[in-house]
Amino acid sequence: MKAGILSVQFNPILADKSANLDKAEEIIHQYGDSNLDLVVLPEFFSTGICDKEFINSPEDETGGDVIKRLRETAKRYNTNVAAGTVIELVEGKRYNTCFVINRQGEIAGKYRKIHLYNFVGGNEDKYLVPGNSPLVVDLDFAKVGVSACFDIKFPMLYRELIKQGAEIIVSPSAWSTLTAFSEKAKDDFVKTWQSMNICRAAETLTYFVTANLVGLAGSNVLSVGNSMICDPMGTVVAGADTYETGVYAEIDLSIVRDFKRLYPVAEME
Repeated sequence: MKAGILSVQFNPILADKSANLDKAEEIIHQYGDSNLDLVVLPEFFSTGICDKEFINSPEDETGGDVIKRLRETAKRYNTNVAAGTVIELVEGKRYNTCFVINRQGEIAGKYRKIHLYNFVGGNEDKYLVPGNSPLVVDLDFAKVGVSACFDIKFPMLYRELIKQGAEIIVSPSAWSTLTAFSEKAKDDFVKTWQSMNICRAAETLTYFVTANLVGLAGSNVLSVGNSMICDPMGTVVAGADTYETGVYAEIDLSIVRDFKRLYPVAEME
């Protein structure tokens, strides 16, 4: 079974939700004539990495106007959408949340990021609380597991997703380095990111899809791009460099389903 996957990579305008939604939709529109079964947006796609915005302008449990607009986008392009992440405020607690939207524009699931990034300039735990529930959404074409950015460092989360039947795993991300770092450090950071994408795909025997921010995504934060779609063998079937673009591939879900029968790793301890 073939399926069309689009990862959206762009440089956010800090705190300008409308402009960032325009950017995302412009890239989606470029692939409007393609077979679109799933669109994946980056972490913090609507705001960039902006603490003030996270604190002062979160979305409600419905996702607010940001998710409302993407629900219309899903219907317009007849596609499912993993809507990156937005800051969701529920009962006084803020979560870094990915809303999954189906082709009918309905919210099919929500994933609240479990592993917050609190290191080397990261401070998510200052204003966010972690989620505690892995998510696999049974969409009309595949079972899609959801993670976000720093989750990629925790392989046991992905093991739980394949135990729940994930065939595709998405990871909206804002994988970034500090602008003050040396060029070698930045280059090493990119290589680590690329390696983990490949590893997560190969170890889970799924298609692994990342959508990353790119460019200056915060006051002193440089997002590295390199969004990619990796197949169950760990081959990068489509990827980007460090510019705004869509990453599109037609994937073959029969490969995942065959591998699940041949190598039942989800059932093994």
